[in-house]
Order: sequence, then structure tokens, then C-alpha cells
Amino acid sequence: MHLEALREYCLSKPGATESLPFGPDTLVFKVMNKVFALTGLDNPDCRVNLKCDPERAITLRSEYPEEVQPGYHMNKVHWNTIVIDQGLSRQLVLELIDHSYALIVASLPAKRRAELDELG
Repeated sequence: MHLEALREYCLSKPGATESLPFGPDTLVFKVMNKVFALTGLDNPDCRVNLKCDPERAITLRSEYPEEVQPGYHMNKVHWNTIVIDQGLSRQLVLELIDHSYALIVASLPAKRRAELDELG
């Protein structure tokens, strides 16, 4: 999976937007103004920071020590850095993006979730 495929998939999520709030080198994907994925545009390999359930994060890091690492510049309990082009299956990467998105949506206030439901 390359950067453009990652971008397209993240933007396919209902209510997803992209921006560069941290400068021109970090692409941020948000749902209802809450971050669910970040990726560096200047890395030689494709990496993405994704939110993750803490217990699942530990399991993923032990199963895939090279590909799933504690979140770079993020809360290391709740975020992982996924090295996409180091052998993880596309299906697992998409599942981890879905998981991150779902965690953020679940944390939204009921009113914001209702607004998101109206979007699609």
C-alpha cells in the first residue's frame, strides 16, 4: 500500500477530512475535527499513526515488532506507528485504519455522532 492508497482509503470514511496543521510534512486525517490518522510526507517508507485499543496495541507490537511500534510523537499507550511497506497485509492495514476511525467516532459526543450519521 502506498501513500495515495492510504489517503484515498482514509478520505473514503464518512466525515473524513485532511489537513496539514503541523506543517507541510504531516498529513492529518480527521473525523468531526478529531484526528484518527497522521502520516509523514517526507518519510522514505510509508508510515501512519493510528489510534488503537491499548491491549490490542500491545498484542500487535509483539506480533509485528518491526511493523507496529509505539506511536511516534503520540501517546504511546493509545497510538501506534504502522510501517505499511514492511510486509503487513493490506487487509490488516485497512482493518487498523477502520479500528482507529471507530475509536474516534465512539469517543464523539452523541450530538456529533448524530451529525456524522447524517453525513452518510
